[in-house]
Amino acid sequence: MIRTPLRPLARILHARATGANPDEIERENIRLRGEATRDSARVQAATRLVVMALAFGLAFSTVGVRMAMLAAAEPAEPSLNGAETQILAQRADIVDRKGRVLATNLVTHALYAQPPIMVDPVTTAEKLVQIFPDLDRERLIRDFSGGRKFVWLKKKISPEQMQAVHDIGDPGLLFGPREMRLYPNGALAAHVLGGARFGQEGVSSAEIVGVAGIEKQRDQWLADPANQGAPLQLSLDLTLQSAVEEVLAGGMKLMNAKGASAILLEVETGEVLAMASLPDFDPNDRPAPLTKGDQSDSPLFNRAVQGVYELGSTFKIFAAIQAMELGLANPETMIDSASPMRYGKHRIRDFHNYGKQLSLTDVIVKSSNVGTARIVQMIGPERQKDFLETLGFLEPTGLELVEAGAGKPILPQKWSEISAMTIGYGHGLSASPMHLAAAYATIANGGKRVIPTLIHGGPKQGGQQVMSPAAARRALAMMRAVVTRGTASFGEVPGYQVAGKTGTADKAKPTGGYYDDKVIATFAAAFPVTDPKYVLVLSLDEPVETSGGEPRRTAGWTAVPVAAEVIRRVAPLLGLRPEPGPTELEGITLVRN
Repeated sequence: MIRTPLRPLARILHARATGANPDEIERENIRLRGEATRDSARVQAATRLVVMALAFGLAFSTVGVRMAMLAAAEPAEPSLNGAETQILAQRADIVDRKGRVLATNLVTHALYAQPPIMVDPVTTAEKLVQIFPDLDRERLIRDFSGGRKFVWLKKKISPEQMQAVHDIGDPGLLFGPREMRLYPNGALAAHVLGGARFGQEGVSSAEIVGVAGIEKQRDQWLADPANQGAPLQLSLDLTLQSAVEEVLAGGMKLMNAKGASAILLEVETGEVLAMASLPDFDPNDRPAPLTKGDQSDSPLFNRAVQGVYELGSTFKIFAAIQAMELGLANPETMIDSASPMRYGKHRIRDFHNYGKQLSLTDVIVKSSNVGTARIVQMIGPERQKDFLETLGFLEPTGLELVEAGAGKPILPQKWSEISAMTIGYGHGLSASPMHLAAAYATIANGGKRVIPTLIHGGPKQGGQQVMSPAAARRALAMMRAVVTRGTASFGEVPGYQVAGKTGTADKAKPTGGYYDDKVIATFAAAFPVTDPKYVLVLSLDEPVETSGGEPRRTAGWTAVPVAAEVIRRVAPLLGLRPEPGPTELEGITLVRN
């Protein structure tokens, strides 16, 4: 910027020559310079005001837009940014159909050490071993005296242990709060719940993740904060589950069985009211899986859904139903039952010789292999396969357990005529007890397909009509006769009109072939037969009944009496009122007026 001098020499000399006052020139220039300075300051001030107004306007606009966006957005959980990854420690409870707790969280503490701030590492290590005998003294001393800055000691401790550690008084021993998974009923419903463990861990929290059962199947749902603490409600009834497990354990011991399973299913909804597998375990202290040998020997093995067995004569009712559906026979139709039956190089025999002919009803009542094979010959392999597929026997059940996916039926490589005949009486196709429970529930449901579920109050599935209501009623009448005068006579429970079918299948060897003296004994029942509301399927692995002179292994002597005791125990709990049957009056004469 070029400034005008206050006393320009040319103008001063001219003023002196003309007699004017040179000081007037200086005052005039001072006045002009002042005006120019004021004009410049005024422009600068106006510019600053405009810039500030624009800045404030932009800021308020940004805040307004952000507020509008927040107001229009869906609410979300707040999160904190920190150096560590955020750990989701909360996990929803699991409850039974009546809201009773099956799994919940318990506040506990983890124990860790920071060796650099420990006062007396050796003494501290010795006192810790007294509190926790499983800790190694020498290793603790090495960890505390070396260069480590952090040492995990215990992932969870009891309040008593916490107090004992407090009493040690070493500042290098610290506690981290966390929640652990607690199963207050111990081993009850262990195979349904499965279990959980710690996932991501920090000093102040730990993630809980499911490792098996419903805990793993619904892991994301249980850990989702969007559920706002709502529990997962199962279809199980804690009281029924306890009764079933108690009777099953006693029956397994009484019948000298290696293992056992039981499923109690509600017909109308398909909800599983109780499901037990023995031997079991406590999910609070879940054992390690087997690393060798037969996995079915592990208490972790869920026989009800993972166990895939040939289920024996329980399959015969399906052949009878299909024959009635196709118009090939009715309950009174006489069937060739001459034993043995020859088919090529194969021979099919009955447990007893029932004569040359039996009615279709008596084929089921007496459990004739030959009669069933004759019926299947009339049906044919393709139609049999299609019918069993509609009942769900060719795929996993879809139950809400990770283990259910392993229960895939084992089918014959070629569904030939001889395969169809053996499948008709329960050999050559292996399925789980849950498959059988769903199929029998379909019969009890008037022929509408029943899909089993462990979730209470879920959407009802409109089941496919896989058989006519008439055929289903006739099948129930046949199964009722099995109990009143057939192989399941020990299954009668006064007042509750049980209908069912026995099944005794030789147990398959892992290397191929069958054992001579080991069986899977099964009883599948529906009750009460007049209005079937519940289905019970009970299986015993390698049972032997020894009360008589010779050991007895058939389902009629082993599985049936145990199932009858289960029904006797649970029927009142289900609200079923016993219906009195006809009785003989002794010493009383009826007189008419």
